Amino acid sequence: MTAFHEVQFPPSISYGATGGPTFNTSILTLASGYERRNINWEKTRAVYDVAHGLKTQAELNTLLKFFYARNGRAYGFRYKDWADYQLPFDGDPIPTFMTTDGGITTSFQLRKAYGDAGNSFIRDIKKPVAGSVVVYADGFANSDVSIDVTTGIVTLGTMLRATTGAAISASCQFDVPVRFDIDQMKVSIDDYDNFTWGQIPLIEVRV
Repeated sequence: MTAFHEVQFPPSISYGATGGPTFNTSILTLASGYERRNINWEKTRAVYDVAHGLKTQAELNTLLKFFYARNGRAYGFRYKDWADYQLPFDGDPIPTFMTTDGGITTSFQLRKAYGDAGNSFIRDIKKPVAGSVVVYADGFANSDVSIDVTTGIVTLGTMLRATTGAAISASCQFDVPVRFDIDQMKVSIDDYDNFTWGQIPLIEVRV
C-alpha cells in the first residue's frame, strides 16, 4: 500500500506553483506521414514545481519542515491545485452520481467529468477536503450520508438508501495526492537571509 500522510501541502506555497495534468502517449510516425498513437495511461498523472510558489524566508522554513516530515519521497500528501480544486467547475451544474433504488446501490465514488462534445474524461476524486462535501437529494442538501475523505466514497444513510427515485448529486473541494519527486532539497545561501533554490518537483501518486 502507498505510504500516505493525510496532511495538506502549505496552500500559500502551492499558490504560485506551476504544473498540471500529464498524459502519456506513444506516437509512431509512419513513412507515409500518418501517425499511430497509443494511450499508455488510462488516467493522468499530475506534475508540479512548487519552487515558484516560495516568496518569503518564512515559507522556505515551512517547506523545509514539511520536506523533513515526509522523509523526502517516502510519504505522499495532499496538494491543492489552485487551477482545479472544485467539483464542479464554477458555473457548471452540480453532477448527479446515482438515483436511489431502495438500497440496491448504497454508495458512490466522487468523480469529475472533463472534455467536450468530441470526447469525455472522468477523473476519480480520492481526496475530498473534509467539511467541503455537500450531498443533495433532488436538489436539497441531505446529511443522511457518510463521507470517507481518504477515498472519496460517499455512503448513503439508512433513511436515504431506503428511498426510490431520488437523484443524488454532490459538490466539494478536493486535493491531489502527490509526493516529492526529490530526496534532496538543494538550497543555496547567497547572502545573509538571501536564499535561492532549484526545482522542487511534486508528482501525483495512485491511491
